[in-house]
Amino acid sequence: MPDQTPLENLRYPTGRFSYQPGYGPEKRREYLESIRSLPAKLRAGLDSLSEAQLDLPYRPGGWTARQVIHHIADSHMNAYIRFKLALTESRPTIKPYDEKAWAELPDTANTPIQVSLALLEALHQRWVVLLEELDTAGLQRSVFHPESQREIKLEEFLALYAWHGEHHLAHLALAGKKI
Repeated sequence: MPDQTPLENLRYPTGRFSYQPGYGPEKRREYLESIRSLPAKLRAGLDSLSEAQLDLPYRPGGWTARQVIHHIADSHMNAYIRFKLALTESRPTIKPYDEKAWAELPDTANTPIQVSLALLEALHQRWVVLLEELDTAGLQRSVFHPESQREIKLEEFLALYAWHGEHHLAHLALAGKKI
């Protein structure tokens, strides 16, 4: 990981997302396994967090562990839908969402984390079935992201969401060290 400031290290404990187009089958299996194993890793990591720790930010100005967990569910639901859109439509324009505003909604503050964990377990089971059946041509299908004004292939999204899960697992590990 390149040199980062202390705050940058807290914000991106696994480093920023970096995508290498045209990765091979080994990397694809690694990304798929990361997505498959995320719900179990989350459950294992959260076993050590108290209710008090769930409501502490993992860094100054950052989300609480509770917000991170609900955010992962929100984000991965959107990702799954984006995959399905790309596979059934021709270069669809996806709908961005304000993740910071979503993290402030009442369901984030008032829903037990077990609900989002159960959602992620079910969602990731479905998502992995879809991903395992994707061939190289399927991974080349794309969506248009209006915020970044670019086309994004499913191959890149697969890498992004594998990174995304690991990124937030590291945040939850930081939250566990706060008390």
